[in-house]
Amino acid sequence: MRFLANENFPRAAVTALRVEGHDTGWVRTDAPGATDEEVLGRARAEGRVLLTFDKDFGELVLKRGLSASPGVVLFRLPLEKPAELTHRVVAALAARDDWSGHFTVVEPERIRMRPLPG
Repeated sequence: MRFLANENFPRAAVTALRVEGHDTGWVRTDAPGATDEEVLGRARAEGRVLLTFDKDFGELVLKRGLSASPGVVLFRLPLEKPAELTHRVVAALAARDDWSGHFTVVEPERIRMRPLPG
């Protein structure tokens, strides 16, 4: 799958996704300091599902209507040791293959998916 990890995404999780064979770009190394709008634009242009811990993307996509056609996965997980957080992220992403076209919230006990407008 093609992912774009937001700047706030942990390095260990990006590395683990790449090891699992996912084509994963990372804003922290490719475009540090990019605005949220620029990050969404890049994800859309490259056909990547955006991975983030930033709740602002819900506001941008669901309330302001900015396009995020490839999809957004918002992780709402407690701060943990990096290895535990990485395991949760990789396990959640491996659990499904229908991330595209949805705004998804991954929480400790559930995954909520909402189709994106348009």
